[in-house]
Amino acid sequence: MAGRVFFFLQHATYEPAFQAGSMGITAAAMGDEVYFVFAFDALRALVQGDFGRPGREVEHAEQARGEALGVPAPAKMLQEARSLGAKLIACDTTVRLCGYDPDHLQREALDEVMGLASLWRLTQGARTLSL
Repeated sequence: MAGRVFFFLQHATYEPAFQAGSMGITAAAMGDEVYFVFAFDALRALVQGDFGRPGREVEHAEQARGEALGVPAPAKMLQEARSLGAKLIACDTTVRLCGYDPDHLQREALDEVMGLASLWRLTQGARTLSL
C-alpha cells in the first residue's frame, strides 16, 4: 500500500544521511510518495555538496566499509530517490534563517521551498521520520 513519507533532516553527516537516503530510495522504489525536508545543518550540507560526509571517526570507518561493500554514498542514494520521484523541499523561513534566497535554492538545490502551513498540510496522513 503506497503512501506518503516525510524524512525531516536537520543533520547530514554520514549516519543520518545514510539512514534517510537508504530508507527514502527504498520507499520511492516501492511506490511511496517521498519527501525529504531539509533544515539547518542538513540544508547547508545539501547546498554545499556535503550531504553524507562523515563528521566523526566512526563515520569515516562506516563510509569506508560501505564503499567496500559497494553501498552507494548517501548523496547518490538521494539523487537516485529523486530520479524515482522523491522531492527535496524546505520551509521558506528555515531557508531564510540559514541565510539563503528561497528562489535561488528552488532553482538550484531543492524541488520546492514552501511555507510552513503548506508543509504542515502536506504531512497530513503521512508517515514522518526525523533524522
